Amino acid sequence: MLKYRYLIDFDTNNMEKEFFDVLIIGSGIAGVYTSLELDQKYKIGILTKEEMDISNSVLAQGGIAVSLDKNDSPDAHLKDTLYAGAGLCDENSVRVLVDEAAMNITKICDFGVEFDKKEKDGSELALSREAAHSTNRIIHAGDSTGKEVCDKLINSASLRSNISFVERTWVVDLLVSDDTCYGVLALDEKTGKIKAYYAGIVVCASGGFGQLYHHTTNPEVSTGDGAAFSYRAGGELMDIEFVQFHPTVLYHKDNHSFLISEAVRGEGGILRNHKGERFMPKYHELAELAPRDVVSRCIFKEMQINGDDFEYVDTTHMGKEYLENRFPMIYSTLLEYGIDMSKDLIPIAPAEHYCMGGIKTDIFGETKIKRFFACGESACTGIHGANRLASNSLLEGLVFGRRIGLKAKQILDGYKAEPVHFTYKSNRTAEVKADITNAAIEKLRNLMTLKVGIVRNGDDLKAALKEVRELKEKIIDKKNVSGDDFTLQNDTMLAEMIIESAIEREESRGAHYRSDFPETDDINWKKNIIKKL
Repeated sequence: MLKYRYLIDFDTNNMEKEFFDVLIIGSGIAGVYTSLELDQKYKIGILTKEEMDISNSVLAQGGIAVSLDKNDSPDAHLKDTLYAGAGLCDENSVRVLVDEAAMNITKICDFGVEFDKKEKDGSELALSREAAHSTNRIIHAGDSTGKEVCDKLINSASLRSNISFVERTWVVDLLVSDDTCYGVLALDEKTGKIKAYYAGIVVCASGGFGQLYHHTTNPEVSTGDGAAFSYRAGGELMDIEFVQFHPTVLYHKDNHSFLISEAVRGEGGILRNHKGERFMPKYHELAELAPRDVVSRCIFKEMQINGDDFEYVDTTHMGKEYLENRFPMIYSTLLEYGIDMSKDLIPIAPAEHYCMGGIKTDIFGETKIKRFFACGESACTGIHGANRLASNSLLEGLVFGRRIGLKAKQILDGYKAEPVHFTYKSNRTAEVKADITNAAIEKLRNLMTLKVGIVRNGDDLKAALKEVRELKEKIIDKKNVSGDDFTLQNDTMLAEMIIESAIEREESRGAHYRSDFPETDDINWKKNIIKKL
């Protein structure tokens, strides 16, 4: 049980309030698209920790998976997703995803999103291939697909008078009574004040918890707030032990988080070790196109065998003109670091990339808490199972964002936000200096990277759990006043649950690999682990 329900003391009678029909937490593709799929008669607020254009979605390079080719089908897309998910996908959710994919792509194109076209006549979308896909089905906008989609959706939302962007606002907790969500508590970082936002429904699209790890491709805002405040409010978390590491992240003294897209390997990039040897064929029949968890572990193993801190992606055989046109952002960024990918090998190492687990939802984004929905990386619909198939994440945000819009109408018609009174008083008194808080966050991230990473084992996991629980005891009575305070409390709680789940799952499956239990155990562990109060 939790010692404290809320992170702060408050009384809604004595604070500023705002009222909306719908509150959306997060400004990535899932959140903004949800706002556009809601009727324009509703007053909508999009709350975001930073500015609107800072999200994990913006950083997505690869593309969106959708079966458009005459030789492809939703059934084939479903089969590939189930294969990558290593037996833990919810097939009903995956069926929704693949069947509604094309419709949602048409919708975002209507909002002005421009994907790359085939050269022949310019009317058909160009399709590429990424790891574990059996055919070409990835649509893309160069190597900046996420940014293209986000920019166009945010622009469309900004033109609607019913949608307000509330930037630099840190959601701290959900206001919940009788298992029903009435709104949120949030810190206005511009004024330093806590405000109460009331709404008919609340949608969490706050992203994952990548910042729990020292090396991650995620932006600084990805601190797992949504999963944490959902859990404190009585929500369920599912599959949080499954953390995906992207195989190819730039390894450079000035940058350990820049993604070398999956599409680079999909288009012919080759993985090589320091001896110049191509090593993936000896590990997997799909070589560089094996599932991400496999490729990450193989690179990690090569690093261990050879005593290397990194390996390489080789694109030198692909031609300068092609690379500049297909990967303009990656090409230009690497040049800034003195790497010409048409001539030089690209140094890479795996880094945390995506959380398969999150807030448990149904196929309409509904959670255990009434009037509280979740979508995107903050949610766990069961689509990704133990390992996400490449380019299914942006699609998931679109498909389930639209579904939340459909479901919300049933709840919102005839509803008006009510100023329900909430008050909370704890005995938190201990004040901890900011530099100590930041040091604790850094220590937690290093611990998760070293002992709860790509390859796990029982001894390391138990040692990590002991350290996390010791930290938890030190900060449990801490008075929380800043974003860093909230991050430390949230991430310590999430780390404990991730490690507990990783210890409990005594097998290897998808992104969860235990060297002391290297086999997949369908008899005992073909099931989800759910964390709840």
